[in-house]
Formats: sequence, structure tokens, C-alpha cells
Amino acid sequence: MNQIFFEQQPVTPSKVICIGRNYVDHAKELNNEVPTSPVIFIKPNSAISQELYAGAGSPLHYEGEIALLIMNGGIAGVGFGLDLTNREIQGELKAKGLPWERAKAFDRAVVFSEFVSLSDPIESLRLELHINNQLVQQGGYELMIFKPDFLLQEIARSFTLEDGDIIMTGTPKGVGAFHRGDRFKATILAGDKPLVSREWTAL
Repeated sequence: MNQIFFEQQPVTPSKVICIGRNYVDHAKELNNEVPTSPVIFIKPNSAISQELYAGAGSPLHYEGEIALLIMNGGIAGVGFGLDLTNREIQGELKAKGLPWERAKAFDRAVVFSEFVSLSDPIESLRLELHINNQLVQQGGYELMIFKPDFLLQEIARSFTLEDGDIIMTGTPKGVGAFHRGDRFKATILAGDKPLVSREWTAL
């Protein structure tokens, strides 16, 4: 089973629960309707990777997200997550009304920074993502359609949240394709204070 790290200790998530279209501008940039209830899908443990892979064939797309670590039924930690998407396959599946797993839940479809304890107000959380030294995504709590506490309640209606499970809270506008050799720098901040940062070079 794949692991992530919380305060430098290994943790094994049973699943990653993802929230789609949780930022208005991102929904619009992909020509999707703005949802009236959370769009929820799951990545299995097998999708978690320690390295950022660009894939083969059609380029993958990055989606930077604030990721929340669950312990004892509540939010214990925060990290940066990259939700990787095969947009070409996703478009084909959406056009046919089919599930997204082949486009979202494949091997190596998500990478995370280390997770750190969340002592700052959750309302202060935001993210920044730079690729090749250019700021491509920024956003946070104030722009989310559905806030983390509400998401926790909604998810728990359908899924048991095990210790170590991760909620990815959606991505702000600025998603796009990336390629082998691209350099990523991802940061979670509380206001202007960096909480955790991670760098990857796409393989």
C-alpha cells in the first residue's frame, strides 16, 4: 500500500476523496456547469505516487489542490495535492455519460507534499503553484463553493472516513497540460505564512 507522510511519519490512506468543480472560475474554464451540490469521486490508494509522472501518449493535466488529512473523523493536517487528469479520456467519458476512473484514478494519478498539523484557522488556507518559475494557480478557502466543514459532513453521508484518508478540496482556475522536465513548486499557506512546500520535476 502506498503511503504519505504526516509530520514526517508514514501514513497509509485507504482512499483519496476528490471534490470536482469546487471553484467557480475553474468550472467555467472547462465549460462545466457550476454545481449545486458537491461533485465527489475517489482515487484509490494505488493512484498515489511519490514522483510526478508526465505519462505517455496524450499529455496529462495538473490540478493543484489543498489536501486535508483525516484522523479521528476530523481534519488533522494539510498538504498540497496534484490531481492528475487524462483530459482526452475524460472528455470521451463525459460525452458518453460514463464514470471518470480511467481519466482520474489510474496508477500515479496523484502526488502529495508532506502533510503538517493544522493549527491555523482553516479559513486562512490558500495555495500557490508555480511551474517553471511561473505562477499558474492560486486560490483558497474564500473561493471554494463548498467549504471543508460542509464537505466533511457530505462525504460522511456516503463514505466511512478512515484515519489517513485524504480529502482533495478542488482546484482553482489555471489548470493545464504539463510535460517531462517541467519544474513544479507547490505551496500551502495560511494567509501569507507558508505551511508546507514541495518541488517536483516531471518524469
